[in-house]
Amino acid sequence: MSAGTPAELRVGDPSARVSGAERAAALRRLAITTLDANWEHDHTVPSRTLYPHQWSWDSAFIAVGLAHFRPDRAWRELRTLLAAQWADGRVPHIVFNPALRAGSYFPGPEFWDSTRADGAPAAATSGIVQPPVHAPAAWLVHRRAPSEVSVRALRELYPRLVAQQRYLTGRRDVGGAGLAAVVHPWESGLDNSPAWDAPLAAVPADADIMRAYRRHDTAHADAAHRPTDLDYARYVALVDAYRAGRYRDDGLLGRHPFLVECPLVNAALGLAEHALARIATVVGADPGPHRERAARITEALVDRLYDPATGTFHPRDVRADRLIPARTVLGLMPLVLPDLPARQVQAVLAEAGSPRFGLAARMDRPLPAYDRTAPDFEPLRYWRGPSWLNTSWLLWRGLLTHHRPDLAAGLRESMLALVARSGCHEYFHPDTGAGLGSPAFSWTAALLLDALAEG
Repeated sequence: MSAGTPAELRVGDPSARVSGAERAAALRRLAITTLDANWEHDHTVPSRTLYPHQWSWDSAFIAVGLAHFRPDRAWRELRTLLAAQWADGRVPHIVFNPALRAGSYFPGPEFWDSTRADGAPAAATSGIVQPPVHAPAAWLVHRRAPSEVSVRALRELYPRLVAQQRYLTGRRDVGGAGLAAVVHPWESGLDNSPAWDAPLAAVPADADIMRAYRRHDTAHADAAHRPTDLDYARYVALVDAYRAGRYRDDGLLGRHPFLVECPLVNAALGLAEHALARIATVVGADPGPHRERAARITEALVDRLYDPATGTFHPRDVRADRLIPARTVLGLMPLVLPDLPARQVQAVLAEAGSPRFGLAARMDRPLPAYDRTAPDFEPLRYWRGPSWLNTSWLLWRGLLTHHRPDLAAGLRESMLALVARSGCHEYFHPDTGAGLGSPAFSWTAALLLDALAEG
């Protein structure tokens, strides 16, 4: 049992058995305590150990959880993040806390050097993005606690959320087919997923360059659980290449070594248009263009990233113009789209229910981030095997959208059981459920609250 796990939730102890209601109450207390402890005056840090700044998609997930007990903080979370939006509409993946000492996190603000880029905000940020889950989060916050305050918040955030979409569907449509390309694995949120191995292999880098930097992640977590030094050398090389052009997106195809259309990023892009259509009806805007863009994104996603031979979605390497064969949890993420065609819905459900991922009405193991039957499956290493609550939550939401309450209930119970066993960890062992990565992790706590509320 990890620190911070309520004693009454201890697994395997007959004396600690509790009712479902008691377990739910204990989990709710744990989640609220975690989020309160990680609140930092106008935003929530992902964890107090490894992640001391504000992260983009973390804040969106966190807002969903905060809506269940502190909706005022949920809106402040989103406002703070979007206040650091760039002039071109990009929402940076990190907003740095200026109160922290230099060198407290790598790569820090001095590495990104964003202030030299055209259109960067006054706040120090990174120069890349993360999946655009912010409009769906804003809609969920409003739906959970509708009020005059929430309508005002939607009215304030709507133009920024629209600008975020415009940036991704415009400047980042490198392939010209209506999908956004990521320029770095970090933009997908699944940093070292096997999905990126093939395109990363073409990025020249030497692990020895990491001797010039101090990695903080391996000071807080076992190095065997984290991306390798060679991974990090390639990550640094990609930032160097993008920063050298001052984070401009013109001409990326001719000069940037990593360009991939990611199923998760683009499913989130389509879902955001559906959310913006709903928000538009509340704030007095026209929902029609959002619905039209959502339909186009879904069509492009199926056309570009769905492989009939494997029956799942894959990232597309834009430079090589081919699908990446690795079967990862990314391939399941288009299920969040309400307009995903029935053929693809059934194919994703079959993939999710296969031995690769094990989705079922009664699950004996949590959902892994990568095909657990693959020879290079690593149950301890970050996105190369472990289970994460955010991808499970996205899939759970997709199952509810497509009217599979049986499978949704099985996945929800698996998610609750993970936290009941191990606490609000960053990620979990995909076989044992043991907690891995940072303890007291904010999005785990936040999405736990959302899952509890739907029980």
